[in-house]
Amino acid sequence: MSVKSSLLRHGRLAAGTALAAAAIAGGTIGVAAAATGDHPAAPAAAAAQPPASEQPPEGARAVVKVDPNPAAPGGEVTITGNCGGGKGLKKVIGGYPGHQILKDVKIVDANPEAFKATAKLTTKIGDGVGPVMVDCDGEAGVTLLVTHTPPAGG
Repeated sequence: MSVKSSLLRHGRLAAGTALAAAAIAGGTIGVAAAATGDHPAAPAAAAAQPPASEQPPEGARAVVKVDPNPAAPGGEVTITGNCGGGKGLKKVIGGYPGHQILKDVKIVDANPEAFKATAKLTTKIGDGVGPVMVDCDGEAGVTLLVTHTPPAGG
């Protein structure tokens, strides 16, 4: 298989996975912006919950952030967020069945208001995008993790 066809196949697979993750979690999911630690924190007023009419449907209200994002294969990431009304962080899943991108997932704090988990990225992934999903016992959330292999010698 040529490099070009391999990249196209993986790109379609990542896009299909993201769409499937959204459908599984209830259809419409607010995807948290993929931000790095280089950006200043948002003002407290901006963190307020939007009115119920503007929120995702019940069952899909957890908010997830992965840092750093993008991340390098083999590197460690921190998963944070809130459960959006769920009871607390129960599970973190990265990737999709048969192609997991996270290993050694540890829930550091399951607090529904501000959960925290850590994980390592597998080394069998290259450049691309994959979903990171959380189960908050009543609410689910998803965001996208970008992986980027550093250039050789750099």
